[in-house]
Amino acid sequence: MAAKIVVACGSGIVTSQTVASKVERLLAQRGVDANVEAVEITGLKPALRDADAYIAIVKTDDKFKVPVFNGVAFLTGMGQDAELDKLVDVVRDK
Repeated sequence: MAAKIVVACGSGIVTSQTVASKVERLLAQRGVDANVEAVEITGLKPALRDADAYIAIVKTDDKFKVPVFNGVAFLTGMGQDAELDKLVDVVRDK
């Protein structure tokens, strides 16, 4: 069964879609089966109900029941490999 990863940014969906596409490609290169879904921030809570991980583009003080990853790393490439390693560890066996 594929892992479900949700990506959301603070305004709209363009940035989150960019990150979602990149993460899906990077995970596939590592042999990880995952569905990466970009959502508007207003739809985040319902999307996280059955998610395995959340990639946040904007910082928030909210607490989530799933592991949260730094989406800016995937957007800029800075720290991307370390963040991807952590993400793979969480979702590889879902």
